[in-house]
Amino acid sequence: MVNIFDHAMPERGKENIEELLNKKNVVINRIVSNDVQNGEWYDQSEDEWFVLLAGEAVVEFEDKEKALSKGDTFFIPAHLKHRVKSTSQKALWLTVHIL
Repeated sequence: MVNIFDHAMPERGKENIEELLNKKNVVINRIVSNDVQNGEWYDQSEDEWFVLLAGEAVVEFEDKEKALSKGDTFFIPAHLKHRVKSTSQKALWLTVHIL
């Protein structure tokens, strides 16, 4: 058993990614972000759904940005190029990848 809020804080500008479940066609991760700026671009072969449990973030796509705050959820279909443009300190995400 894991408490979603019991985690280590990465150094400023970094993220910690911890796989919580990997079963059949689903992978669930906990991501802790600490003041991340201009993260790497992703073009994933799987769908992704996430919820921002704490903090604030901006996710950037090739043609727009989405500002997120605590409690916001979002779905990113496979091959939609995106990145984390910025996060607050202590941003906490739960991501679900559907393979």
